Parts: sequence; structure tokens; C-alpha cells
Amino acid sequence: MGRSIAIANQKGGVGKTTTAINLSSCLAELGQKVLVIDLDPQGNTTSGIGLDKDELDHSVYDLILDQCTTSDCLEASEIKNLSVIPSNVNLAGAEVELLDVDNKEYVLRNALDYIKDDYDFIIIDCPPSLNMLTINAMTTADTILVPIQCEYYALEGLSQLIYTIDLVQKRLNPSLSIEGVVFTMYDGRTNLSQQVVESVRTNLKTKIYETVIPRNIKLAEAPSHGKPINCYEPKSTGAESYRSLAREVINNKV
Repeated sequence: MGRSIAIANQKGGVGKTTTAINLSSCLAELGQKVLVIDLDPQGNTTSGIGLDKDELDHSVYDLILDQCTTSDCLEASEIKNLSVIPSNVNLAGAEVELLDVDNKEYVLRNALDYIKDDYDFIIIDCPPSLNMLTINAMTTADTILVPIQCEYYALEGLSQLIYTIDLVQKRLNPSLSIEGVVFTMYDGRTNLSQQVVESVRTNLKTKIYETVIPRNIKLAEAPSHGKPINCYEPKSTGAESYRSLAREVINNKV
């Protein structure tokens, strides 16, 4: 049976989408069958994997409003073993349109129910807010992976995220748990990055991945070419880091 992992942090700019794109691609490279779901109206995961978000016949927006089937909006990527349920700006209106829908917290889970066992991993990129789309990701997922940027305000909002995860676990998805925390944008040359890592390791009572994702110019360039880092610059530090994270995720028995 496959694993569903939502990548969530309501704080923007922490490397959430970068992690969704590159973790998915590196899992696929390691022979895992992967589906990545873009639940962010910005559609950056969609374009970062090489799809044109403005030329979609169907998207996750149509899926959660029951205007198409799951197979209708499944897109193959150019990467072996990696499929995508894409997103675009249409998704921004979904929050309002879901208001009167019965069991609106479960629409994504219900839509994916019959295909979830076709994949080793389903990776869900959440929007940078704790809204109904994120709640849907959390009711669909088995675990939550939390990227944390190595900066002064790294822990800001983290307690609210953990509170929300606990709430969803109690009321909507009893099997939900935290997959772990992964540090992003690490700069080993600064004391601050090192201090943030040590502080979180000391104070956070949850799994913290050993792999740390560094600041890397190739990682920053890759999305503009519509390629994950392991395709854009396979030998870069960023590519090796995400391969390492993928191996850890595969071996992490939550």
C-alpha cells in the first residue's frame, strides 16, 4: 500500500514547492511510482515539473468540484514513474465554491480513493495557508512533511501548524501523523543557520530528517527551466541532497 505525504507550512518561502517537486522526482528516479498533486493556486509545482499550467484541459480544481474524474486530470510528466494532478489560478476560487458542499473536508480523499494504491507515493503540495485546501490535503495524507527555512523566524507559526494537524487528527483523520521536519535553505557559512538547526533539534519533539537542503543556485534556477533539480543539474549539491532526502523518506517507517 502506498504512502500519501502532504508538504505543509503556512509560512511562505520555506522551500515547500521546491521540496514537493524535487522529492517527487528523486523518489521516481529511485524507482518509486509517484503521483504529485499541486494544491496551490499558483501552480508552481505544475510548471516546475514541466507542464504548462495555462494550457490544461483539466486540473485539480475540476477534480475537487466533481467536474471531471481523476483519470481526466492525470498528466504524465517527462520523468519516468512521475505523474501529476496539476493546478492553476482557477483553484483560487475553490475555497468559496466548497462552502456548500457536503463533507467538503474529504472531497480530495474521496476523489483519489480508487487510485491511491496505484502509487508508492502520493506527494501533495499545499498552499501557504491553513485553509480548506490544506485541510483536504491533511484528510487525504497519511503524514505531513514540514519544511523549515534556516532563518531567525523559522519556528514562527509552527505551533499553529502543529495545532491544526492535531485538530485534524482528532476530528477528521485519526491516522494522520507528522512525517518529520526537513531543513531548507541551509547556509553552513552562517552561525544563524547552525543555530536554527540546533534550536529546532533541541526543542521540537518530532522526527527531524538528517538530510539538510542547502542554499544552491542550481536549485533556484531549475524551476525556470521546468525541470526538477535531478534532471536540470544531476550532479549538483541540491540534486544530491534531495536524493538523500528521498532515500530517508523511503526508509522512514512512520
